[in-house]
Amino acid sequence: MTHSHNHTDGRRWHDMGGTAAGPIPTDQHDFSLWEKRVDALMVIASGKGHFTVDGLRRVLEDMGPEAFETMTYYERWIASTNQNLIEAGVYTTSELAQRMTQVAARGSTYGEAASE
Repeated sequence: MTHSHNHTDGRRWHDMGGTAAGPIPTDQHDFSLWEKRVDALMVIASGKGHFTVDGLRRVLEDMGPEAFETMTYYERWIASTNQNLIEAGVYTTSELAQRMTQVAARGSTYGEAASE
């Protein structure tokens, strides 16, 4: 397994502490419902002992720099949570695929889902 290391200081790509990052955005935004659900799922699943913060961090770091360029914060966290829950045996990839098919069949809005 190869890791991207900075040849001058030995840090991996995600270790940005102390490096210039530009201005910090200070504007606040409302979290969407799915982002709140990701946060709740992480709290509940870790509280039940399905994974640790270290397990979440390991998956995030193994995603590589492209994930940080193409995925949002909560997209990365749900991917990490999902991987940790699969590794913990909470559900299988087959069970997840089956459930995703069921959810997709509900429609793209709550109105469509409620009407079935």
